[in-house]
Amino acid sequence: MVEYTAIKNYLSRHDIPCVNPKAALVDMDGVLYDSMKNHVEAWYRTLVPMGIKCTKEEFYLYEGRTGASTLKFLFDKHFNRQLSDEECAEIYAVKEKYFNELATIVPMPGADRMLQRLIENGIRPVLVTGSGQGSLLDRLDIDYPGVFKPEYKVTAYDVKEGKPSPEPYLMGLSKAGVDASEAIVIENAPLGVVSGTAAQVFTVAVNTGPIPAQALFDAGADMVFPSMPDFADHVDELIKALRTTR
Repeated sequence: MVEYTAIKNYLSRHDIPCVNPKAALVDMDGVLYDSMKNHVEAWYRTLVPMGIKCTKEEFYLYEGRTGASTLKFLFDKHFNRQLSDEECAEIYAVKEKYFNELATIVPMPGADRMLQRLIENGIRPVLVTGSGQGSLLDRLDIDYPGVFKPEYKVTAYDVKEGKPSPEPYLMGLSKAGVDASEAIVIENAPLGVVSGTAAQVFTVAVNTGPIPAQALFDAGADMVFPSMPDFADHVDELIKALRTTR
């Protein structure tokens, strides 16, 4: 069910009359692909032998960062050491190798229907991901044919600062040619939610992983849906509510 109060709170907070979505800024991992289990396992296999003491669960909290940002954060935290870009690239290549050796990633159930509903409501999907994982980026046109045009993609290779900085979503707005009141963000991770809300976009979180829903609200999500199929069921209602609520 769409919560109209959340829309009114967003409008009041930003002092705007309505939201008229023309673009949906869509995250990839955990939104379009059920891929986080593999990312977590690949990070764990890469970093534990390097002496980083961590749990698999904590990597869900880093979701949304670029690979280089994740590595620099962890090496500073554990070793008080600054990694160079070259070192990050070398370590990330190991992580990517492990990722590609794991079980094949499948599209997130319900994501295709979610995208179809957006498109049929006249909304352009724009990819905004912190990932540089080529094996997934190369599959987008296969799994979601014709949905994400090359000129409407923001990846780890396009930004200087990844999520939680607003830069990725600000770039998504720019590529779509819309302002914040003409878009929605679709995320699944706290850092991504922080990024979307910092860009002043109405931010929907879809809880596709093990993170408590409250963590997504605490990060600033305007609405939280319990699963992608549930969100797909409510896309039409949400878009209508956004366009009519004053």
